[in-house]
Amino acid sequence: MRTRAKWLLGSLAAVLAVSGGGYVVTAQPQRDDAGQQRRAGGLPPATAPVQRGDLSSGLQVEGTLGHAQERKLNAGGPGVLTWVAGEGSVVERDGKLYEVNGRPVRLMYGSTPMYRPLKAGDRGDDVKQLKRNLLALGYGTGLDPEDPVFTAGTTTAVKRWQKAHRTAETGEVGKEDVAFASGPQRVRAKDAAVGDEAAPGKPVLTVTGTERIVRFRMDAAKAAAAKAGEPVTVRLPGGAGATGKIESVGGAHPDDKNGGPGAGGGGGGGGAGGDKKAQVEVVVTFDRPAEVDAPDQSPVSVGLTGETRKGVLSVPVNALLALAGGGFGVQVVEDGRAREVRVELGMFGNGRVEVTGDALKEGMQVGIPKL
Repeated sequence: MRTRAKWLLGSLAAVLAVSGGGYVVTAQPQRDDAGQQRRAGGLPPATAPVQRGDLSSGLQVEGTLGHAQERKLNAGGPGVLTWVAGEGSVVERDGKLYEVNGRPVRLMYGSTPMYRPLKAGDRGDDVKQLKRNLLALGYGTGLDPEDPVFTAGTTTAVKRWQKAHRTAETGEVGKEDVAFASGPQRVRAKDAAVGDEAAPGKPVLTVTGTERIVRFRMDAAKAAAAKAGEPVTVRLPGGAGATGKIESVGGAHPDDKNGGPGAGGGGGGGGAGGDKKAQVEVVVTFDRPAEVDAPDQSPVSVGLTGETRKGVLSVPVNALLALAGGGFGVQVVEDGRAREVRVELGMFGNGRVEVTGDALKEGMQVGIPKL
């Protein structure tokens, strides 16, 4: 008997939503013609087995290798730039970032910016982080890093630090002497050159942290597939692989606003770009960042794990039939005969779909079109 069901042939119109662990799908009507590719006797041209195992909804996305915490480093005071750290160099605690009028600006670690000169009697978190740096450098013996007051002992420690660098031993730290950052800084780019005039608030360097990361963008509607803390795999240039996790799933990407860079480039969008899909930026960190050896801005492929179903039955997506009475089924082939079996759909992943049905068993052969 001729079946009235049609193979979907990859024409599932959409995966509309995840609900109750499954997917809601719609199918385009199929023509009842030779596209069904049925052989004499109603048998399909090819078959595939019903498999039991783990099914993942993971997907691959393209990203870019970079470094964390990019920011502009502004000058602390006026003058002429006489030296600037080279692009690609890494500056650690007490290292020189740049010089103004021959006076070095050194890196110290801390989260509070250098917004004022520090001297005896001052109080605050910036004083505490200065003390922690002096202790780490060996100049602050006896200082209490939790005391927010710039004490006489702090003055002595600062003078020791200044003496080690052969500068005037004032016991005070000027805004133009120190820049605070969370840790070692990598110079990504020079925003000014030797001989340029420096001024407060004017960028000198673009710096980043030293930790390697991957950034990629996703349509906001698909961002649920990327959740902070979930593991990922990263395919690096040359084919090497690395493991990591999703560090953050951010808000709307700034390039998508007001026609900024990337808002209208590359694609086929024209006019005002009103149909541009909103996107979010996702940041991935590596489990072993020191082992990631590839140039900055290299393209990489990120494998998102997604949801995993354990021990479920699944069939190739193109085995699905749109039944004439509504719903979905598969064509089971046994003993030279074919019969339709209604199924309920679960999760989709990697070209397969989870199926449940009383008449389905692992190892059964189901019909598929020969594309």
